[in-house]
Parts: sequence; structure tokens; C-alpha cells
Amino acid sequence: MGEILSQNEIDALLSALSSGELNLEEHGLEEKQKVRKYDFKRPNKFSKEHIRTIEMVHDNFARIASNYLTAHLRSSVQIKVISTEQITFEEFIHSIPNPTILISFFLEPFTGIMMFETGPQFVFQILEILFGGSGKNIIKIREFTEIEKNIMKKINLKLLENLKMAWEDIIDVDVKFENLETNPVLNQVMAPNEPVALVTMSVEIGQNQSFLNMCIPYISLEKYMDKLIIQYKTSVTGREDVENKSMMQANIMGVKVDTFAQLGKSYITVEDFLSLSVGDCITLDKKTNDMLDYYIEGCHHFKVYPGTIGKKIGIQIAKIIGKDVEDNV
Repeated sequence: MGEILSQNEIDALLSALSSGELNLEEHGLEEKQKVRKYDFKRPNKFSKEHIRTIEMVHDNFARIASNYLTAHLRSSVQIKVISTEQITFEEFIHSIPNPTILISFFLEPFTGIMMFETGPQFVFQILEILFGGSGKNIIKIREFTEIEKNIMKKINLKLLENLKMAWEDIIDVDVKFENLETNPVLNQVMAPNEPVALVTMSVEIGQNQSFLNMCIPYISLEKYMDKLIIQYKTSVTGREDVENKSMMQANIMGVKVDTFAQLGKSYITVEDFLSLSVGDCITLDKKTNDMLDYYIEGCHHFKVYPGTIGKKIGIQIAKIIGKDVEDNV
């Protein structure tokens, strides 16, 4: 076992390293560069931020789906995400059992097909509870009947509807059913080496545990990958948001607007208007000591008194007109 350094010794070592008194190469302490193998046949299309966001979305989906199944089955159902990883489509197809309920669907506005797989353990336990059983019996795997497939199609589509609420903080989505297949090998909707994000969820109903899988191809999310970076979405809510608001306010404060004070109104006939000449007087509806209406960009905002400011004509604001009476001219 190596010698344990005291805090004073650690501080002295760090000080020697920073000052150059201690050379890592001479003491054999130089850290070796770590080399990680990279398979160019399986490029990492999903970054850590993308995977983290997808996992967060499906955590929300798992919670909402748990509530739905608990109410629908009248049994305690716990669903939680246990892994989110990037694999190839071929690996996904060969990792799920046969038979299984594999729903292909579109999640608009994302392009491309996504898949939702519910394994036979989950399917037969759900069916047993719906048909009046306890869901605690030992399940024997067999082919699904047409009635069972139709029932599970309705339940799975109801589960997928919860994706709307799960994705709402990032983007508004809509689920469109495409196909149901029980043999995953027959569902070859994309290239075998196409990268996909696989979200695996565990389901606990009573003492039994089963699994759900959500397969999200990279090509389906490619145009919207920037929305999956939550740091970008939240980075403008702090200090940068305050700075942008101050800058916008400063720019708005310097905008020039058209204003005018209305001395009064008068109504005359067309005949009187055509007969007007220099020196004629028109009677207005305002007295010399009445307040005038002051307009900014055509909207009535103030009541003012006319006057002079030095050698210039000016006004004095006497009353501010509220928004609820801005049309009271």
C-alpha cells in the first residue's frame, strides 16, 4: 500500500510543481496519455448532452406512463429508465425477443420512424390483469392472437400519447401510428448499421418485472439535435438574459416617435371649406384655458396645457391617460 501524504506534504508537492522545482518526467510521475479505441463503423452520433436529454424526456414519460397504467389496471405499476445508450439498429433488432409487440410510429415534427417495443412478459401480464387475472401467474411465451394484438395496440398507443407531455418542454410533438409487428426480424425499416438511441425501461407490476424499449434513430432527430442541448436552452436565462434585456431597452429608448398636440376640432360643410380664404377664422371646440389632447404615434396619452419655453412653443403635461381610456379623445 502506498504512503499516505499529509495535507502539508500535499501542499508542498503542489507548490513545487507550480514553481518548476519538481519535474514529473524525472520522478516517473508523467501521466500516460489515454488512448480510446474508436470504431469508424459505429460513429458516436449522439453526444453526452443528447443522451442526457433523451433520458430526461423518457424519465418524464416513464412517470406519466406509470400513472396511466396504475389507473387503467387498478394495480401498482412502477416504470423507470434503467439505461440510455447508442447502438446500431441491427443490435436493437437482435436484442429483443420473438414474439414481441413492436410498434412503429412517427413522432412529428421529427422525421423518420421510431419504435416502441413491449416484451412478451409485459404483454401477457397486462392481458391477464385486463381479463380478470391477478397477473402473478407464471407466464408461458407463445404467439399472440389477433384479439391480443389489437388490445395491446390500443394500450401502447395510449402510452405513446404520453410522449406529448414528456417532450413539451423541448418541442411540441404528435404521435402517428405506422405499423405493428410481432416478429422484429421482419421490421427492416432502416440500414443495419444505422445508429439509434435505445432507451430501456423496467416495469414492475406486483412481483413481476418486465422491460420496455424505445428505439430512436439518429436520422429522425438529426434536424432538431440543437434542441436536445439543454445547456443552450437554459443559458440565456441568467446574466445573459439581463444583459440582452438592458441592451434591448437602451435601443428602444433611443427610437424617435411622432407626436402632436391637438388644439381642437371643428366641423364645417364642404361649401364653407371651398369658400375659405386668407384671414378667415374657424371656431374650435376648445377654450383658451382648456387642456389639449397630446398624441404619440397616433395614440392619445396625455392631457396638456399649451405655452412657451423660451422662444419656442411647448406644452406642460397635466394628466396621464390610462390604457383603459386611451380612445377617449
